[in-house]
Amino acid sequence: MSVRVGIPRALLYYYYFPLWKEFLEQLGAEVVVSAPTTKGILTRGVEQCVDEACLPIKLAFGHVQNLADKGVDVIFLPRMVSVAQREYICPKFLGFPDMVRQNIKNLPVVMDTSFNLRKKQSDVTDFVQRVGAYFGKGIFKSRLAFGVALRKQKQYQDLLEQGLFPEEAMAILEGKEPKSKNINTDLTIAVIGHPYNIYDPFISMNLLNRLNKMGVKVLTADHLTEQKIEQGAAKLPKKLFWTLSKKITGGALHFHEKSTVDGIIHVAAFACGPDSMTGELIERFIRREGRMPFLNINLDEHTGEAGIITRVEAFLDMVRWRRAVG
Repeated sequence: MSVRVGIPRALLYYYYFPLWKEFLEQLGAEVVVSAPTTKGILTRGVEQCVDEACLPIKLAFGHVQNLADKGVDVIFLPRMVSVAQREYICPKFLGFPDMVRQNIKNLPVVMDTSFNLRKKQSDVTDFVQRVGAYFGKGIFKSRLAFGVALRKQKQYQDLLEQGLFPEEAMAILEGKEPKSKNINTDLTIAVIGHPYNIYDPFISMNLLNRLNKMGVKVLTADHLTEQKIEQGAAKLPKKLFWTLSKKITGGALHFHEKSTVDGIIHVAAFACGPDSMTGELIERFIRREGRMPFLNINLDEHTGEAGIITRVEAFLDMVRWRRAVG
């Protein structure tokens, strides 16, 4: 019987799920994903997490508990240190496995192998070997499995850059048809934010689908190539060493400079340190020139749906009025 490995539908799920799923399946594991976010999952996460943590971490706690309830053998929580040279992932990802062990009781095995490419790309070999060894695979078979997974991740990335959202791209990779979207749009809006904030329908108040139903074509930083992200981030006076913050900021500044969108909505999580800085940077750059409408939305576990919808509707009315008067 294969080992049942659980992956939470939170944090870096929308970035790396195809990679992790393919890698683990190639090693012989059965991959189990936590259920889509609900009020119950968020509530359980809030109850078990420390008060000072940001919303995405609280939600991730709920998804880990959901996996434990499903009876998985292992919960896959790689300790994400760095995914690029001389850059870092937010510290909350680094300490998340320890926080989970400390606060959630009766957990199955937590696989928290470190993933750290800060010094050189070849350091991924240690991660691959350690994960493979858990499933009884040698270094050759483990590297072969990871190579297959990297090709799957490349396909996923290509689909995102073609304009698909993560769930749509994942559906195509699984041989399914993505849900149809409203193509009768008169506005193009960039929604900028961490993927675990903007793509989770519950946390984001289903923002992306709501915008589409309101006649908006939505673009995100994930639709841009790495080159365009780097070009946008290069406008900053100093290089950002937070990988995710660099992608958000680079994407926002690219959309702003090229004027390929009618407005920008920045979605941030309350109590997120990097978000508080990058959000301020983005807003200052955009408002300094004053030529593109900008809306900032902060989310936490108490955010009300009605308030968000009202602000978004008013923002779109303003953008349409601005276009009408030239």
